[in-house]
Amino acid sequence: MIVNSKEGDAEAWMFLMKTGLGRHAALANWYNFTFRPIFLGEYSEVTKLVLLAKLAKKLKSSSYHIEIKPVPDEDSAARLTERAFAQAGWIVFRSKADDNHILNVNGRTFDQYWDDRPGQLRNTVRRKAKKNMVSVRIETQFSDEDWNDYVSVYERSWKPEEGNPDFLKKLAHHEAAAGCMRLGLAYIDGEPVAAQFWTVENGEALIHKLAHIEDATKYSPGTLLSVAMFQHVIDIDHVDLIDFGTGNDGYKHEWMEDVRDRYRLEFFWPNNPVPWLPILRHYASGLAGKHASL
Repeated sequence: MIVNSKEGDAEAWMFLMKTGLGRHAALANWYNFTFRPIFLGEYSEVTKLVLLAKLAKKLKSSSYHIEIKPVPDEDSAARLTERAFAQAGWIVFRSKADDNHILNVNGRTFDQYWDDRPGQLRNTVRRKAKKNMVSVRIETQFSDEDWNDYVSVYERSWKPEEGNPDFLKKLAHHEAAAGCMRLGLAYIDGEPVAAQFWTVENGEALIHKLAHIEDATKYSPGTLLSVAMFQHVIDIDHVDLIDFGTGNDGYKHEWMEDVRDRYRLEFFWPNNPVPWLPILRHYASGLAGKHASL
């Protein structure tokens, strides 16, 4: 379901999918870094609030329960959406959905960034690089051979089965055609042992996928490949920000310096009796408090 509102020359759009009778969720999946309403035209924060309230009023005729995630708030997306739906009469619950680890490059070169990494990480890289067992390369053009090497690593890694491999391949092909793909591959004796799929656009590098073969862990191919990838996007692509997506994996703390919250917003239309029980459960579980708006 696509919902649109207008205010002068400004527009707001929200893309949702039906999950049941009267129930909708964000048109998103596990590949999404964020989900938020989309705005077009000339708008201020006040205009955005008006546009979102209009969206909220439209949605009450077709839905009694809406859940969207992962919603960011560094651009006030979560706060404004929560406020607008509450003003339109919805009961709104906000909770933390995930963590987002990022690196603000702040004009540093890779060497300057690397000097700030934990000593244990830098020592590991120095020792493993001296052995000269791992070779790495970074591709910006798509080829079936390179993608097959990526798939080979992923399938033999500790990672779970890929959710939608055809979608990911098409995404890589599309991003490569736009000049945005960065596919990193690491080899030992010609065999692919680590792989990473990144994209670079509008000054930001997004880390979509990374994996390595556990049998090669003693040579740290994934770590050495990460060094090459970070160096490439910082010194060659000159990005301002590197985004490690959602998840709170321990290794991300070694590479990234800041953490942003990602939120879950749930909207219930109280004039429909069906969501009354879920609303009471939310209150009873303590999710309300300062995170609920009436």
